[in-house]
Amino acid sequence: MIALEQVHKTLGQTKVLDDFSLHAEKNEITCIIGPSGCGKTTTLQLLAGLEQPDAGRIVGTQGMRVSYVFQDPRLLLWKTVAQNVAFVLQDTVPLARQQELIRKYLTMMGLNEYRDSYPKALSGGMKQRLALCRAFAYPHDLLLMDEPFKSLDTPLRLGLVWQVARMWQEKSGTIIFVTHDIMDALLLGHRVIVLSARPATVLDDVRIDAPPAQRNVLQAPLPAIHARLLDLLEGENKKYFPDLYMTGGSSKTPG
Repeated sequence: MIALEQVHKTLGQTKVLDDFSLHAEKNEITCIIGPSGCGKTTTLQLLAGLEQPDAGRIVGTQGMRVSYVFQDPRLLLWKTVAQNVAFVLQDTVPLARQQELIRKYLTMMGLNEYRDSYPKALSGGMKQRLALCRAFAYPHDLLLMDEPFKSLDTPLRLGLVWQVARMWQEKSGTIIFVTHDIMDALLLGHRVIVLSARPATVLDDVRIDAPPAQRNVLQAPLPAIHARLLDLLEGENKKYFPDLYMTGGSSKTPG
């Protein structure tokens, strides 16, 4: 198990996490959703060791190799598509195996024909696919994904969600995936954890038994879970933006 136990974290003058606890099972996909600014990204940064808790402890990550997909692709613009993947494999994978992994993941993401192109020639969706290739190719024990589909349109986002499910099914590692989109979480997560407004607490923890690659958002129990989580998130958003909501919970039209 990977866990944050009674963690406190303040950034600047903002208390982000206050006596916060959360756990994720190994070899599963745990999705975290919640209002903007509630501490989702901070949670990933703590797990990756990019931030340290002010108090409390993080367990289960010691000695783990961590791969991280950020909200923006963070590609090396002076390297080709294939070289971007090769960069994370050097010193970790034998040279003879590197080309095999590069071809495998570029093919899975439909990028192998662009292997000699540079990132500037790629669309936004292609860049994000390359970032995912690089993250999966790196020999990791834990993959952290921070809203990697945030800026993509719905058809492309759902296509990438399916590809992540397919790649996880082949590799079966531990993924902790932060998203603002309930549908992404329902399609990918073995567990979906809902965080409250800042400072974060766990509002709900839902387990979904169907394998990610076999889910249909129109089949039970996903529609009911979607409605429940949507109600929870709307309630938390009211705490941040009360002026956007009328009595009874209907959103005002911005003027």
